[in-house]
Amino acid sequence: MSANAEANPAEQAVERANEAVLRRFPFDDTRDLEDARRGFLGTARDSLVTDAGGGVVWDLDAYGFLERECPATANPSLWRQSRLCSEHGLFEVTEGVYQVRGFDLSNMTIVEGERGVLVIDPLICAETAAALALYRGHRGERPVTAVLYTHSHVDHFGGVRGVVTDEEVAGGVPVLAPQGFLEHAVSENVYAGTAMARRAAYMYGAALPKGERGQIGTGLGQTTSTGTVTLIPPTVSVTRTGQSETVDGIRMVFQLTPGTEAPAELNIHFPGFSALCMAENATHNLHNLLTLRGAQVRDPRVWSRYLTEAVQLFAASTEVAFASHHWPVWGRERVVEFLCEQRDLYAYLHDQTLRMLNLGLTGPEIAERMELPPALERAWHTHGYYGSVSHNTKAVYQRYLGWFDGNPARLWEHPPVESAERYVAFMGGAGEVLRRARQSYAEGDFRWVAQVVGHVVFADPDNAEARALEADALEQLGYGSENGTWRNFYLMGAHELRNGPVGTPTPTASPDVLAALTLEQLFDSLAIRVEGPRSWDADITVGFVVRGGDTVTVRLRNGVLTHVTGTDPAAAGPEVAEPDVGIALAEADLRALLLGTLTPAALAARDGVEVTGDIGRLAELLGHLGEPDPDFAIVTP
Repeated sequence: MSANAEANPAEQAVERANEAVLRRFPFDDTRDLEDARRGFLGTARDSLVTDAGGGVVWDLDAYGFLERECPATANPSLWRQSRLCSEHGLFEVTEGVYQVRGFDLSNMTIVEGERGVLVIDPLICAETAAALALYRGHRGERPVTAVLYTHSHVDHFGGVRGVVTDEEVAGGVPVLAPQGFLEHAVSENVYAGTAMARRAAYMYGAALPKGERGQIGTGLGQTTSTGTVTLIPPTVSVTRTGQSETVDGIRMVFQLTPGTEAPAELNIHFPGFSALCMAENATHNLHNLLTLRGAQVRDPRVWSRYLTEAVQLFAASTEVAFASHHWPVWGRERVVEFLCEQRDLYAYLHDQTLRMLNLGLTGPEIAERMELPPALERAWHTHGYYGSVSHNTKAVYQRYLGWFDGNPARLWEHPPVESAERYVAFMGGAGEVLRRARQSYAEGDFRWVAQVVGHVVFADPDNAEARALEADALEQLGYGSENGTWRNFYLMGAHELRNGPVGTPTPTASPDVLAALTLEQLFDSLAIRVEGPRSWDADITVGFVVRGGDTVTVRLRNGVLTHVTGTDPAAAGPEVAEPDVGIALAEADLRALLLGTLTPAALAARDGVEVTGDIGRLAELLGHLGEPDPDFAIVTP
């Protein structure tokens, strides 16, 4: 064990567990490696992708160490998966369909049309999406004639301005997306975006050093790029399964899959290429039913049924299936086998979790008992590299029964710090806890060490010995994890216990995302920033008359910010005859005010803005808003 900031070697218990993984699974099966390299045409000459200021947002050589034999500090199965995901370059999927892989967490797919190309899922940031130049270097200077977002997660739209401009879209280049895309894309990154982005720093480990004792990948891809997140709103909405669209001579038949990997998602069949794009609904891993960064729980029952439907709709005319992560599957029989095994994976977790919860087992108990059928476990693509059997079964439990396990002893527990102080006192004080924890560490019970020493850290966050011991235990747990995001969480926890917080390397609430918010979403985003207790006695009403638009009355009362559209201010609550201040303005000025780029005083001074009443009341209302904290503590109180 070590109290300094340097990473430790693997303990014997971890070494033995990782050696057992090598004996358990068929590491001599090279089919995935052959598929991951199939169709390789070349890669970029410059390994660094930089932003306008010269900062590195992606390094193609960062994972070169994965070429070496797996060390004791990594689970061999995760090492294998990360090695496959680190293959980078331009790949031919089938004649006319290409993928840029290994330039970000996700893949960018390029489909050739009559005049130009359709770009599917342009990565996370504009800088990495500029890898479209790699395609053009091999296939010629073809213009982008359409863009398609398969779903509403940032790694599938954030780089759009790296492949197309607003002027090109205004000039007729369509941007296609599933129904509900924009609402979910922007709300996820704004409402709970600060918390999600902070936790994503743990999930993806972007701030960790890359190497044998550090970050080696996430299982879904390597990590998140750190460039400029952009968004151009869709111009064509896919609203039903079976809808067909043809752009630049490319015919697409869509299958809507809401409530699967994303709340707005679709699969696409390309009849002219006998190719099926599975978006992120069937990839070479068990996916998340509840991502560790936080999200709404996904529905594995619906997910499995959409996979069945995809087989029914498209398998007979499909020779290759590809996704926005990982590598394709070729051959009709293999495609059907792959999709059906993925289907069975999600259905099994759903059905067996329900069976066990109806026997009275709780989420953690089900997670410990759940085992996959041998036939599924033998398939590499069912392994929990990104989602896990453990946290997915807990997600199913949460979806149906919520956070409470039914035991009244756990209905009203003390919060973490207060619980920690009591646990430590009951166990004889910090010294006694640490003495016993060191013994458990020597026995290889790192789960227990992390759990019990975490109480000492929360009771006394300045206890350097406790912080060091918990960090060491988390590190060993990371070394043994087959799941990439578990490894990153453990190693990030160890890193922050030793070195302090890293904050949020990849914020997603970019100017483009904020600009896509509706006025209703903007008002909602203000409401969740009201500091409730400080605002209990406030009663402020502001009326906005948007020129060419609606009248919106906003009222702060009882610590709640309510907004009502319409001309009757009384709808905002009792005893409101007229607003304290009325403001007639353009929508652009209202947006600037709500986004915080325009102060009330500056607003009142703008040409064309008419104020009736005391503008100071608007400033007073805004003064009740707090700011989210992108650097909040996770492993300490």
